[in-house]
Amino acid sequence: MDTKLVRALQQEGRASYQDLARDLGLPRATVSARLRELLDTHTVRVVAAVDPAFLGQHVIAHVSVVASGPVRNIAERLADWPEAVLVSAVGGTHDLVAEIRVATHDELHGVLTRLREHPDVAYIDTLVYTRLVKGFFISQYAGEVTIDGVDTQLIEILQQDGRTSYRDLAAAVGLTPTAVRSRVQRLLDARIIRISAVESRGAGGRQLSMGVGLNLSGDNDAVLELLRSSSHVEFVAQTVGRFDAIATLAAQSPRDLLAQLEEIRSLPGVSRTDSWLHLEVVKEDYARRIS
Repeated sequence: MDTKLVRALQQEGRASYQDLARDLGLPRATVSARLRELLDTHTVRVVAAVDPAFLGQHVIAHVSVVASGPVRNIAERLADWPEAVLVSAVGGTHDLVAEIRVATHDELHGVLTRLREHPDVAYIDTLVYTRLVKGFFISQYAGEVTIDGVDTQLIEILQQDGRTSYRDLAAAVGLTPTAVRSRVQRLLDARIIRISAVESRGAGGRQLSMGVGLNLSGDNDAVLELLRSSSHVEFVAQTVGRFDAIATLAAQSPRDLLAQLEEIRSLPGVSRTDSWLHLEVVKEDYARRIS
């Protein structure tokens, strides 16, 4: 039940209890009680994320770090940087991975320079995304809509709790619930924001996550489409660097992760894979202040 519920919320974070119950084939009271428990225990968060392009973040990179000392020191330092939306201690060839979002390649170079200066960093490797193929917080803003101060207030509230009721949103911004509903829907339709579920992950979470780097041969688009359509794959990006693409897999057991990894290895056009297990996600925060 939990997996289906989280998947439904990842597709539509503000889905009503009635719609969730219908999709899961369960009583509304059962779904409502279970979702409240998942939210109250911080097993799941439902939040809004602003599209990177709307924020002017046109350069997104996946950074892998080899540590010469305790990895937590690096992770906690990196987690304080606003450019980092994801920081995770991992098991594999590297000790830490992070996703960095900035406006320009010069800014990315500056972030990497600061990271290299940390005394516990032995080596870093960087992949730059050339195309985001799949992700729960990819909204693909088209650049055709502007927002005002009220919209900004609504976004800031929804970044903290994407399921805040229209009544509470209305009280916060001084409008009617109907007017607020219209504004939120406009933000969603314009792909300025997307509201989705973030699940606690890593060795202490309900589910396990694995990152996979892929070297491809032949028709890259065909492989990327197969990954995009897989229900086991949460995230896919085409990259420049040591891999042609990276993906994130999610499962509830090591056996299931291995089965998913083997499935990817068997895809036509995949010539090599490397993988890393997320041991502790130190930061996963897509909230950003809109200037």
